[in-house]
Amino acid sequence: MAPPAAFATLSVGARVPQGDVGQLSWNKPGLAQVPEFGSGATLSGLSSGAFLRDGATAALAASAAAAVALAAIGRQRRQRLGRASAMLPRKAVITKVEELGWAEVDLKQEGMREQLEKALLRGGMSGKALVAGKRYPTRKEVMDKIPEDCFKKDTFKSLMYAAASVGQCVLCAFLALKLIPLTAAAWPLWTMYALVQGTLATGMWVIAHECGHDAFCDQKWLQTAVGYVLHSIMLAPYQSWQRSHAIHHAKTNHLTQGETHVPKVGSKPRIWEKASKVLGVRTPVAIVRTAVRLFLGWPAYIFFGASGGPAYGRTSHVWPYKPFNQGERELFPGRFKNKVLQADVGIVATLAALFFWGKALGWASVCAMYVGPLTIANAWLVLYTWLQHTDIDVPHFDNDAWDWGRGAFMTIDRPYGPVFDFIHHRIGSTHVAHHVNCTIPHYKALKATEALKKHFPDFYLYDPTPVPLALFRVVKNCFRVQRAPGPDGMHLFTSIA
Repeated sequence: MAPPAAFATLSVGARVPQGDVGQLSWNKPGLAQVPEFGSGATLSGLSSGAFLRDGATAALAASAAAAVALAAIGRQRRQRLGRASAMLPRKAVITKVEELGWAEVDLKQEGMREQLEKALLRGGMSGKALVAGKRYPTRKEVMDKIPEDCFKKDTFKSLMYAAASVGQCVLCAFLALKLIPLTAAAWPLWTMYALVQGTLATGMWVIAHECGHDAFCDQKWLQTAVGYVLHSIMLAPYQSWQRSHAIHHAKTNHLTQGETHVPKVGSKPRIWEKASKVLGVRTPVAIVRTAVRLFLGWPAYIFFGASGGPAYGRTSHVWPYKPFNQGERELFPGRFKNKVLQADVGIVATLAALFFWGKALGWASVCAMYVGPLTIANAWLVLYTWLQHTDIDVPHFDNDAWDWGRGAFMTIDRPYGPVFDFIHHRIGSTHVAHHVNCTIPHYKALKATEALKKHFPDFYLYDPTPVPLALFRVVKNCFRVQRAPGPDGMHLFTSIA
């Protein structure tokens, strides 16, 4: 019963507003570039059970103090921003294809009207992203509307959030060690522990992600050390993922130069689509596809570049040489190859610590305490990144049609609820602001989001669909895209059920 109790303690801070993190480096508002990386820090090893017991009291105190302080700050900010948000004008929902502004000649092309009607009926973005002829704002126009305070980092506050996330994980592990026997009969409890601890560990992962975006603090050495250690502990190569994620931000929803969850283009059905047609129903295939994507998607991307941009060919985040990194563009060119190897040091150190842990305490302990939660954390990561830019009514663009405005605003905020928003630092509910400027600290992202809602209501995307239903919609329908007619260059998902 330990995991539910540990999870329940989080309700104290469940109202704390937080944001998410980023990767592009910004010298000034409106000027983006791939970041310079700091020097790596080595990993000393994972804590043993004895260490967790000895340090639990200190970890609990640090976590509780940070959570209480952040909750008080968060309640005040939510109250202020809630009053301001209530005063914003409400935009009419688009319900008819004619309201999208498409030319009649384009709508008459085979299947086009029906495809748009299905996207409007089943999608959650009210057709905003499908409106033809929109002039998207420039980077400078958007930056000018975001309060200057949103770009200021607070080292102490960032460290408090990091302490809260790490402390919650340490506390959860301590309670599991004390209350759950390491026996086969206790596997249901260890499964519950994996779900809770993996969910908590995702918050720690988001803090490291924020470090990679230069959004944690102004002290580069501290930012690099925190990000490197936290990501390495979770077998995420810090510098190499930092680089590829910078590309993702620089080319969001770009069909060839984007990174992560880049859809396939063309009229040829994909394997999941074929399986759905063979069975005649989509639900069983969707369930299997969900499991494969959530539990295998992250290692497949890190080791083999699965779902990466076609311009980069086959890639690997742990080996920047042949047979990888041979596309028309290099994902890790020049000096970035050394950065990949620096990240590998942290991965090797963690694997070595896991080896000695297994030799000393048994491999069952490693699987129960570490592998299970890591699998859940990786699933959370895939869930977030997949749903942030993918849905049946959100287009992608090729090189001729893509620009910064289209990329940044093809990002979706979703309702993850106060508990997950607290644990995961609002990575899913303030992601539009994060893609507009990823150096905004997560605790300033809510304020930036309200500014975007106010000044760019026709471009800001929010889907109120409950996340499990939105995921099921994406899994069942988002197989491949094809170029739609018209001058906007939209590539839309086909085969919408």
